[in-house]
Amino acid sequence: MAKLDGKVAVITGATSGMALETALLFAKEGAHVYITGRDKERLDRAVAAIGAGAATGVQADSGVPADLDRLFETVAREHGRVDVLYACAGIGNLAEPLEAVTEESFDAVFDVNVRGTLLTVQKALPLMADGGSIILNGTAGSVRGVPGSTVYQASKAALRSFVRVWTAEWGTRDLRVNLINPGPTATPIVEQIPAPVVERIVSMVPAGRMGRPAEIASAVLFLASDDSSFVRGTELFVDGGFAQV
Repeated sequence: MAKLDGKVAVITGATSGMALETALLFAKEGAHVYITGRDKERLDRAVAAIGAGAATGVQADSGVPADLDRLFETVAREHGRVDVLYACAGIGNLAEPLEAVTEESFDAVFDVNVRGTLLTVQKALPLMADGGSIILNGTAGSVRGVPGSTVYQASKAALRSFVRVWTAEWGTRDLRVNLINPGPTATPIVEQIPAPVVERIVSMVPAGRMGRPAEIASAVLFLASDDSSFVRGTELFVDGGFAQV
C-alpha cells in the first residue's frame, strides 16, 4: 500500500529542487499534492510533471499573507483538509558576508523564511487533520558556521525554535511537527553561487559530494508518513555528515 494513499498534501515553493522532487514522490505514494510557486509558467510545468490529476498548482508567494489565504481557501474548497504540510518555500544568499547585509536583504529573507513559514503553518492549522504532519524546511548550516550566510542561516535557525515551541504548545493533540535539515544539495539555487564557494562547502561534507534532491525527498516522506508517528519536535539531518563532525 502507498504510504500516503488518499492523503492531501501542501508543499510550498515546489517548482524546482527538493520541493518538486518531494511533490513527485508524494504523488507516487498516493497523495493529492497542492504546490505553490511565484512564477506561473514554472508552476504550470511542475504540475504537468507531477500529473494534473495528482497535483493542483496555486500561484502564491509565501511572503504575502493574501496569497497564503488564497492557497488554503482553495484546499478547503476542494478537499476540506490537509494531512501533510511541507513548508519549503525559502530564499537566501550564501555569498553575502556581514558587511554586505542591508536592511532590504535582511527583510527579504526573514519575510519569506521566518514570517512566511509562521503564517503558512498558522493558516493551515484549522485544516490540519488528526494524525497530520507538519514539516519545516531548515538547513544543516544553521548549526554550523558557514562564512557568507549570516542572514540565511539565522532565518533557518529560527525554524528550530518554531518546531520546539509548537510541539510543546500542541501537547497531546494528534499532530506532529518536525524539521528537515538538508545539507548541501544539488538544486538550482547552487547555480547562483560562485564556484569557489560551492567547492569550499562541498569540501566540508564528509560524504565528499552534494546530496541529491531525491535523497531529501525520501527523508521528507518518512516524516510525512505514519512511519514517523512517534517522532515530534525533532531535527532530521540529511547532510552527508556536514553538521555532524
